[in-house]
Amino acid sequence: MQPYGIQSMLKEGHKHLSGLDEAVVKNIDACKQLSAITRTSLGPNGMNKMVINHLDKLFVTNDAATIVNELEVQHPAAKLLVLAGRAQQEEIGDGANLTISFAGELLQNAEELIRMGLHPSEIISGYNKAIKKTIEILDEQVEPGSENMDVRNKEEVVSRMKAAVASKQFGQEDILSSLVADACIQVCPKNPANFNVDNVRVAKIVGGGLHNCTVVRGMVLKTDAVGSIKRMEKAKVAVFAGGVDTSATETKGTVLIHTADQLENYAKTEEARVEELIKAVADSGAKVIVSGAAVGEMALHFCERYKLMVLKISSKFELRRFCRTTGAVAMLKLCQPNPDDLGYVDSVSVEEIAGVRVTVVKNEEGGNSVSTVLLRGSTDSILDDLERAVDDGVNTYKAMCKDSRIVPGAAATEIELAKRVKEFSFTETGLDQYAIAKFAESFEMVPKTLAENAGLNAMEIISSLYAEHASGNTKVGLDLEEGRCKDVSTLNIWDLHITKFFALKYAADAACTVLRVDQIIMAKPAGGPSKRDQPAGMDED
Repeated sequence: MQPYGIQSMLKEGHKHLSGLDEAVVKNIDACKQLSAITRTSLGPNGMNKMVINHLDKLFVTNDAATIVNELEVQHPAAKLLVLAGRAQQEEIGDGANLTISFAGELLQNAEELIRMGLHPSEIISGYNKAIKKTIEILDEQVEPGSENMDVRNKEEVVSRMKAAVASKQFGQEDILSSLVADACIQVCPKNPANFNVDNVRVAKIVGGGLHNCTVVRGMVLKTDAVGSIKRMEKAKVAVFAGGVDTSATETKGTVLIHTADQLENYAKTEEARVEELIKAVADSGAKVIVSGAAVGEMALHFCERYKLMVLKISSKFELRRFCRTTGAVAMLKLCQPNPDDLGYVDSVSVEEIAGVRVTVVKNEEGGNSVSTVLLRGSTDSILDDLERAVDDGVNTYKAMCKDSRIVPGAAATEIELAKRVKEFSFTETGLDQYAIAKFAESFEMVPKTLAENAGLNAMEIISSLYAEHASGNTKVGLDLEEGRCKDVSTLNIWDLHITKFFALKYAADAACTVLRVDQIIMAKPAGGPSKRDQPAGMDED
């Protein structure tokens, strides 16, 4: 049978979906599924997800960015939401969950409007007006006096960071945020806008508990020192990227040995050569040698003789960080270092933490040094989750260095936005007003989800929040511990304005992009049968 219509135009094996029912509603459905996954992880009482990725690695986390990165999302429309979440994660480092959940909520409300008979383009224009209005209102919500903050004042930092950390590790945010704040303030450069997230490292060691966590000024390497010298104070450091060993010569040569004496001397020259190299390093004033690759037996013997401490850092990136901490320059091969190439450390010592030997490199004087947060916990997945919470805190610190304005947290801002955008929709004429009203309703998702995840009655809470806001208390939010509405300025729960700003913007953009699609045309995927397909005649089991 001859194909006709669009079938005859495209290659066989393609899929073609068009029209409202097939394309738009299906796209919205896929996005709703994705946001339903992340939504239950929103907020402090968010549930954890167990994700096992294609490499059989287990993730137990409520960090939306990790979840959506590890789920291999196949559907093209849902991928747009993943990209929006990823953009948020890269821009701010926190608020990916809000982005994805809010976009899903916007789309769900758009679906109701489409069923009512609105055209997607009207919904899009309504959403665009609403997001503009939202951003204006968000600027009015900013706490007065918060735009200039001292990024080195720990209390101010902690008050802004607490909400971000609490959403990952509820109940432990006080301990964690003070750790993270300490670590960030230590490495904050003269101009805070140049704060580099990479300068706060995390070292995870299994065992102990949260109260054992500390901040180390400098680096923590999870290796033992090579050789017998385990401590050095105020020492100069030589870094060799290529390893400390006798190198084979570039050219191949044959040596003819006639007598036994020559054989003895031949072996001795090698020893003398290694000794000469190590002695040159020792004479340059270096007390610590850091090698990027293997350390030879003979070289190690002479290092011991000249009382040099030897460390081995196999990871290239760790080596770079080590150079940054100490101010050393990595040299390619073993040779006498210039005095300028040497770095300096206050102390290098091998310590034992819970049976794991770690090398702590401290450098107190150095300017833009590195600080490490030492995390302790009972299992690997708990440690990974703690690390994510620390990452969020550090990213929040970076964001507050750029823009330190804050808005009330705990869903106070969202309810106020919902109320004000709803009022704005009444002033509009035309069909946009329905879309703007739905946009306003979408904000209710945040308090509703926070309440549901904490096991409270969402409807009661939303209506009492609205009542409080209608009587002019714009800072009333949801206190999850008591399950009541309270003024968040007394609870000290603040969110960064910049996080909310980008999250809502990205969510609205992603939702509009999905709504603009009216046809999906998928070509036949390239390549032969996929690896996962079993040969014919095999059972699924």
